[in-house]
Amino acid sequence: VELHMSDPGASYHMQEEIQEVKNKSDSLMLLKDRMVSNNNASIERLKEINVEVRKEIEDASQFAMADLEPPLKKLGYHIYSREPALEVCGMNQWIKYKSVS
Repeated sequence: VELHMSDPGASYHMQEEIQEVKNKSDSLMLLKDRMVSNNNASIERLKEINVEVRKEIEDASQFAMADLEPPLKKLGYHIYSREPALEVCGMNQWIKYKSVS
């Protein structure tokens, strides 16, 4: 579990101040601390999960980048799960795409 911050590399605040805010208000850090303190997970297991998630994201990203772009007529496919077929507007409000689940 890692902190998600915008503007990486920019240092508007002292490092100690940033770390203090992370420790007190970052939801992922708070969840990690709570899970460890309540013996729901060990730090080692959370690190393993982090590695597994990063690998899954990397694999999915490579798969998506290697795949061909779908044709425009399929733009609205699989937007909703288990919904009846709907018409979905794209960038042009006059062009409708069929939503298929």
